Amino acid sequence: MKIAVVTEISTVERNKDIMKALEAQKGDHEIVNFGMKGKEDVPELNYNEIAFLAALLLNTKRFDFVVGGCSTGQGFMNSVLQYPGISCGHIVTPLDAWLFTQVNGGNCISLTLNLGYGWAADENLHTIFDRLLCVESGAGYPAHRKEPQRIGREQFEGISRATHVSFAEVLRRLPEEFVAKVLAIPGLYEILVPETLEDRDVAEILLELQK
Repeated sequence: MKIAVVTEISTVERNKDIMKALEAQKGDHEIVNFGMKGKEDVPELNYNEIAFLAALLLNTKRFDFVVGGCSTGQGFMNSVLQYPGISCGHIVTPLDAWLFTQVNGGNCISLTLNLGYGWAADENLHTIFDRLLCVESGAGYPAHRKEPQRIGREQFEGISRATHVSFAEVLRRLPEEFVAKVLAIPGLYEILVPETLEDRDVAEILLELQK
C-alpha cells in the first residue's frame, strides 16, 4: 500500500512521531512524507491546504491511503470530507483504527496531534498503526455484519458521487492561489506526473497550472 503523510504547520513537531510509528510497521508499505516536517518547510500549509493535498493525492490515484491530522483532528477531517472519493475517520485510539479499517474500509485518517498529546502519545501512535494495518480493509466486524457493512460502504460511495462535483471541477472552482500554493510543494509534480493520469480532465488542468 502506498501511504502519504500530510500534517499541518501547527503540528510540525508531531510529524517525526508519525513517521517513526509508520516506518516500524511490517508489510509492503511505501510511505511518502509531505510534511509539514519542520519550520523551514515552504510553503507552510494549514489544515485546509493539507486536506486539498490529501484529496489531490487520492483522486489522482497516486496514493492508496492518507494519514493526516491537525491540532484536534476535527479540522482536517471536516475539510477533507468536502472532496469527492474520500472516506476519512477521526482516529484517537487503537480500537478506532482497528474498527475503521474493517467496518468503513476508508482511505484517509485524521489524527489528534496537539490536543491531549501528552505522555506516551508517540506509543499510542505506534499502536494505532499496528491496529490500522493489521486487518483486511472492509473485512467486516463482527463477521456476521460483513455483508450489511459492504452495502453501507457502497451506499456511502454512491452518496459521495451524487453530492460532489468531479475533482476536475473542484480544481476549476477553487481559488487559483489556493491551489497554486499546494502545487508549489517541491517534487509534487514529479509524483503526480500529470501526463500519465487516468483522469484526462484533471491532467489537463494540472498541466495548465504548471505553466
